[in-house]
Amino acid sequence: MTQLPGLLDTEAIRKDFPILDRQVHDGRKLVYLDNAATSQKPRQVLDALSEYYERYNANVHRGVHVLAEEATALYEGARDKVAEFINAPSRDEVVFTKNASESLNLVANMLGWADEPYRVDSDTEIVITEMEHHSNIVPWQLLAQRTGAKLRWFGLTDDGRLDLSNIEEIITEKTKIVSFVLVSNILGTHNPVEAIVRRAQEVGALVCIDASQAAPHMPLDVQALQADFVAFTGHKMCGPTGIGVLWGRQELLEDLPPFLGGGEMIETVSMHSSTYAPAPHKFEAGTPPVAQAVGLGAAIDYLASIGMDKILAHEQALTEYAVKRLLEVPDLRIIGPTTAEDRGAAISFTLGDIHPHDVGQVLDEQGIAVRVGHHCARPVCLRYGIPATTRASFYLYSSPAEIDALVDGLEHVRNFFG
Repeated sequence: MTQLPGLLDTEAIRKDFPILDRQVHDGRKLVYLDNAATSQKPRQVLDALSEYYERYNANVHRGVHVLAEEATALYEGARDKVAEFINAPSRDEVVFTKNASESLNLVANMLGWADEPYRVDSDTEIVITEMEHHSNIVPWQLLAQRTGAKLRWFGLTDDGRLDLSNIEEIITEKTKIVSFVLVSNILGTHNPVEAIVRRAQEVGALVCIDASQAAPHMPLDVQALQADFVAFTGHKMCGPTGIGVLWGRQELLEDLPPFLGGGEMIETVSMHSSTYAPAPHKFEAGTPPVAQAVGLGAAIDYLASIGMDKILAHEQALTEYAVKRLLEVPDLRIIGPTTAEDRGAAISFTLGDIHPHDVGQVLDEQGIAVRVGHHCARPVCLRYGIPATTRASFYLYSSPAEIDALVDGLEHVRNFFG
């Protein structure tokens, strides 16, 4: 068995994840390498969800009966856990959404409806990057179409990093918002936050960071990032689906208008007008994802018990090993950085002329689960002249043995296609 410095005790950790014991395709052991799409859930999270529905299920806020009060305490307790997890100055800066996509759409729509000095209009510009997930492209395209604002973006270097050589030409006095990914879901690139934030602050632009591929894998400190908004999702960090987070600076959340209207987000309503509840409830219309928030809180407890620093060290060691092993495979091309430095634990690649969908299908027959396609980042595939990629992505329960299984599986793919 391969031993690497900095690895977690994956044998012990995997016992917490029932699905990792599954066998697929006539008794083949499941090798799950699709963690950038969604992570698996430990028993602690599954038990928290089950206990909530069995003992505490009720609608939150305003109810005076015991179940409503207990459900509210659990829901708001999850907000406290998120605030501590990301080092937010205030729990009231944590807005629950259904996923990171909704969080990013929320920011885009707030700015489209805002008054000055935040309003995006035809005299302003929006800046993103060519490596964004579609969830951080399409909302800004829609905003630009509705308002007449100009959409601009940073390009990519040949080795899969942001080209910031023209940063002063891209981020200008007209820029209202700069929105970019902290860690790319397709390239694995860890972006230079400090340089981008510094330039945005020089021109008075707001900064929004998509941390969906960062929050599960490394310590996330929103104060250190110095951004104005940070979005991430629960299902990639051992939590359930249907729960996301938008963190925003409190003064911004207080000043910006709500996106969704309905119950819970109001203060008073008449037939002529309404006033809104303070943040964060101003942005949480309707019955919120209560059980999902409880599950996210349990996931945060689980990750904290292991330690985000240790998870990061584990994945760095694993990624370095994976890059080395994958580059040994003939005809394999990694799309993105080929060093473990400043990159996350998602590696996209092509294998000769074999279509990634065929690669993924043959791997699946061997019990190896990877992701194939453009990974909701089609502009990246266009930039590098490829139709799609195969992506292997790792997490705290991934092991060197699974990387070895992937490499052996790719050799089988090569043999299968001659």
